[in-house]
Amino acid sequence: MPSIFFDARFIRLDHHDGISRFSVELINELSKTQNLTAIIHSEAQKRFIPSGVDTVILNAPESPREFFIARKLNNLGAELVYSPMQIMGSWGRKYKLVLTLHDLIYYRHRKPPTDLNLIIRVLWRLYHLTYIPQRLLLNRADLVITVSETSKKLIEKHRLTKRPVEVIYNGVSEITSKPREYPETKDLLYIGSFMPYKNVETLITGVAQVSGFTLHLLSKITPKREKELLNLAQRLGTKLVFHRGVDDETYQKLLKNAFALLTASKDEGFGIPVIEAMAQGTPVVITDLEVFREIAGDVGLYFDPSDPRQLAEQLTQLSETSRWLNVSAQAIDRAGRFNWRDSATKLASLLNNLS
Repeated sequence: MPSIFFDARFIRLDHHDGISRFSVELINELSKTQNLTAIIHSEAQKRFIPSGVDTVILNAPESPREFFIARKLNNLGAELVYSPMQIMGSWGRKYKLVLTLHDLIYYRHRKPPTDLNLIIRVLWRLYHLTYIPQRLLLNRADLVITVSETSKKLIEKHRLTKRPVEVIYNGVSEITSKPREYPETKDLLYIGSFMPYKNVETLITGVAQVSGFTLHLLSKITPKREKELLNLAQRLGTKLVFHRGVDDETYQKLLKNAFALLTASKDEGFGIPVIEAMAQGTPVVITDLEVFREIAGDVGLYFDPSDPRQLAEQLTQLSETSRWLNVSAQAIDRAGRFNWRDSATKLASLLNNLS
């Protein structure tokens, strides 16, 4: 069994985004059966690495030294390297390399994340003006991983790589073992960024059209963006609560008691919060995207992202006790299809077959 160098440099220290969660959960599961070495860029990341897994500290992914990281891995004797992102330097590598492309969102919505510095934001925009840089990166790998059949189809449609493309789904680490009771409060949850394509304004507008609901925005938010959304909520009469970031324990507690999880996103590569909510028996009211249909199937309650009235109608129908209980039970069953153990098993098989 070859040693796998796992690129864990995308693990965040403050709160997990999708790629950070993907990294943490997969490295935890892989460590149970595989010989791993975790590549990190900060001592602080070691707290997310399972006991017994060796670590090596190299440069941060955004460093100019990324161009030469393959030389360092060659010197370390790497034979097989897996990265949960596609931007890993590969020039001069002497090992097998597997890269991950989660989605193609930023080719359609080019505004970069606001937590990146100015130089990275400029490069981000330039990178997503054409598919050429993406093709160059992916074609330097031996295998490409993505997180949904929807993303795989887009990769193939745009001919982003000549390499094989395989799907490794995101998963959930905890599924409730008993049915939910109809919730005492009508708390609605949203977790995710507040970038334009996330379309949070539609959530606020739709919730305003149904009485009795409170919309909880769980993620960190800039003061400017919070003020914009609060002003809209006040004009419409939406009950809004800003949590400004929650830890995993608080997030799970909120999920287990919520009426529903909402998202009005116009684009996604997967949508981890959707299956996390379903795993706790919490119905999901989500936009009618192909990827959400793939993940939530008939359990999801869908609406047009441009029509807040459809969101309000779904909430009204879901308020009927028997319907809520039925959707909740189906959600738990559906979530069971997505677990990190199975995802790690498939990834391990793919990696070992390359060696």
